Amino acid sequence: MPRPTLRWADLPGRRVGIYGLGVEGRASLAACRAIGVDPILVDDNADAAPDLDASVLATGDGGLDALRACEVVVKSPGISRYGDAVRALHAAGATIVGGLGLWLAGADLTRVLVITGTKGKSTTTAIAGHLLSRWGYRTLVGGNIGRPPYEPAVGDEYDYWVVEVSSYQATDLPVSPPVTAVTSLNPDHLPWHADDVETYYRDKLSATSQPGARITVANGDSPLLRAHAAMLGPEVEWVHADDEPDARWMDGLGLIGAHNRRNALIARRALSAMGVREANDEAATATAATGFAGLPHRLQIVGRRGDVAFVDDNLSTNVLPAVAAVDAFPDRRVALLVGGQSRGIDYAPLGVELRNRAVPVLLVTMPTNGREIHAQVDAAGPGAAVTIIDADSLADAVRLAADWAGPDGVVLLSPAAPSFDLFHDYRARGAAFVHAMRAIGGTPS
Repeated sequence: MPRPTLRWADLPGRRVGIYGLGVEGRASLAACRAIGVDPILVDDNADAAPDLDASVLATGDGGLDALRACEVVVKSPGISRYGDAVRALHAAGATIVGGLGLWLAGADLTRVLVITGTKGKSTTTAIAGHLLSRWGYRTLVGGNIGRPPYEPAVGDEYDYWVVEVSSYQATDLPVSPPVTAVTSLNPDHLPWHADDVETYYRDKLSATSQPGARITVANGDSPLLRAHAAMLGPEVEWVHADDEPDARWMDGLGLIGAHNRRNALIARRALSAMGVREANDEAATATAATGFAGLPHRLQIVGRRGDVAFVDDNLSTNVLPAVAAVDAFPDRRVALLVGGQSRGIDYAPLGVELRNRAVPVLLVTMPTNGREIHAQVDAAGPGAAVTIIDADSLADAVRLAADWAGPDGVVLLSPAAPSFDLFHDYRARGAAFVHAMRAIGGTPS
C-alpha cells in the first residue's frame, strides 16, 4: 500500500495526535509546536512523561478514542504498525505517519544518506558522518543514532545528513534518498513485525526502495541480502569485505574485524555515489579517517587482566554480530558470553558457524535464555573446538570466561540477545560487565 507523502509543513490546520512519548515522540511534539500545531498526546502509560508541560492520555483510558478523532497520527517507531491500536486507527480513517518520514518528505534528498541493516548500521553511519565532518562539511548524524533530524533544536544549517534507520522507522518512510546503504540482513525484532521474518525483511529493506531511490550500496557477503535483492533500490552496488585488499585508508579508523572493514567500504562507496568528491581521493580519505572514536559497546576493549582482553560488544542482539565479533579474533582463544532476553531467535546457526573455527572457543551462556542457546547450539553440533558451559549470572560468566581465556585470550561479551530481561538497557549491561571484570582483578582501559 502506498505510504502517505506528508511533510511537517502540511500539518498546520489538521487535527494531529502524537502516539508515544519517547525520544522521537518528544521531538515530534517540539516539531509540532514549532509550526503552530497543538497535538493530542497519547502514550500507553499516562505517567510516561511527567516533565512535559502538557496533559498525556493513556491509550487504554480514552487516549485511543482521542487519536481516532485525529486526521494525522504521528506514531513513535516503537509502536508496531501491526498492533491492534494502529489497526484501529487505520480503520477510523486516521493517516499514520512517523516523524522521520515527515522530515524526509520535505528534505533535499540529494544531501541525505540513509543507512539501514540488521547490524552494522550505527558504525557505518558514524564512519560516514566522521568522514564528512573531517572533510569540512557541516554534517548531522541522526535518526536511530544521535538526535532526530526534525527536532527543532538541531537546526537545519547542514551540508549533509547521515541518517540511521531502524526497521521500525523504515515502515514510516514515504520516500528514499537517491543513495541508501544496507549493512546486513538477519532475522530480528520479529514480534514487532507480525512475528514473520519475511515481513521483517520487507519492512527493513523498504527504506531503500521508496520513490526517489536510485542506488543501494549493499553488503555483498550476505546471502540473505542477495536473495532479497529485488527489494532493494533500482541499482545495487555490492560491497565485499575483501574489496580493495591493498587499501589502507581505513587503518586510521582503528576498527576490529572484517565486518567493520566492509562497513567502512560501504560508507565510502555511498558517499562517492552521492557525489562527494573527497570520497574518491585515497589520501583525503585516509587523512579524514584518523581520529575516529568508534562507538561504545561495539567491539570495545574495556580492560585487561594480564594479557587477557575484555571486549564489550553487548549491542549484539542476534547471531550475526556475535559470529562477526568472534571472527574479529581469528588467532586468539575466545570465551564468548551469550544470553539475555529471549525473542524466539534460532541459535543453531551460531553452532554451525563456530564449528569451523580452528582456534578454541568457550561458549558461556547466561540468563535468561542461556540454556535455550546451549540446547540449540549443542544440537547443531558445534564441533570439537567449542566447549559450552552455563553460568548463573553475568558476573559468574565473566569469572569462568577469564579463567579459561588465559594466558592471552579474549573475554567477549557479544550476547546475541537484548538486555531488557535483567538490565535497564545495554549501557547497564556494559557497566555490569566492567564491574565483574574489576571484581576478578581486571584493569579498565
